[in-house]
Amino acid sequence: MNAPAGPVLRDIHLPPPPGWWPPAPGWWILAAIAVLLIIIALYKLRKMRKRRRHERAVLRELDACIEANRHDPAGLAAALSHFLRRLALRDAHAAAFTGERWLEYLDTRGGGEDFRHGIGRVLIDAPFRARADYDTDGLVALVRCFTRNALAAGAAHA
Repeated sequence: MNAPAGPVLRDIHLPPPPGWWPPAPGWWILAAIAVLLIIIALYKLRKMRKRRRHERAVLRELDACIEANRHDPAGLAAALSHFLRRLALRDAHAAAFTGERWLEYLDTRGGGEDFRHGIGRVLIDAPFRARADYDTDGLVALVRCFTRNALAAGAAHA
């Protein structure tokens, strides 16, 4: 009866949907950037934690110096002077400073004149006096302030 005219054609075949693997080059670049940012963030976090651990250790050492010599003003002055010298070991030339030059160094690093013209002067001779009479709380406050400033300056340079 009705015969088809010509060959029988099939409908259009669509390609299979794209697979999820391998990703396009843009995704590889985005993944590499994300991994790099994670590595940088972990490095910064590790460095910050190490710095904070160091700061806490330095402040604990300062507290130990203060507590060990709380009732001995001459011993306290000697212990704080020794502590400040250990804190200044980052500057190799500072280890050789004595007297006024040492106080000048502390003032330049501390940003004031409390060592040369204030309570900090007792660091020069109080450890060697038989009876040292000075404001121990003022000296402790000055050394604490200097220590915090030195640690903050060290963090800014790191």
